Amino acid sequence: MPRTKPAEVRLNELMAAAEKLFLEKGVEATTINEIVKLAQVAKGTFYHYFTSKNELLGAMGELYTVRFLNRLAEAVEACAPDDWQKRLCTWIYTSVLVYVETYRTHDIVYTHHHDRTNPERNVLLTQLEGILQGGMQAGLWTLEQPRITALMIYHGVHGATDEAIALNPENYESYARDVTSVCLRLVQTR
Repeated sequence: MPRTKPAEVRLNELMAAAEKLFLEKGVEATTINEIVKLAQVAKGTFYHYFTSKNELLGAMGELYTVRFLNRLAEAVEACAPDDWQKRLCTWIYTSVLVYVETYRTHDIVYTHHHDRTNPERNVLLTQLEGILQGGMQAGLWTLEQPRITALMIYHGVHGATDEAIALNPENYESYARDVTSVCLRLVQTR
């Protein structure tokens, strides 16, 4: 057995340890020493990957968005390829539930790193816009501005989910269905 772990494993362990500590103690109160201790790596390993805690947060933000995107893609791909309304509903519904599940990490990484040119967020928007374009090509709905519609749905879902988190409804699944229903009104059906 090799004595050292693969680089990817060490990196994942560092980020997982940081996330756990950030959620428990907060970003400011967490030290690099605590992160490396929990990850069971040398302090030099941390600096091999990151120059600072702030850089680690940036990497965590990228990873958060990639995981979010993958969860959406998995849910959407479970739908029939030509059922654009189901794919759109699934994208919206899943967005609400995944955000509710992960909002604490989201708030940590995006409070510290709010990048309007966030390429990972743009991938989410492109994913949603692709669903909208597919529905247009299938003749399901007509959209004058698919990108703007995608932005409205994306940010609307995000804002509505923030409201739900603040209000803590009894049933997030029911709330997600309501958000989906409202968002569907943004697309004109033929």
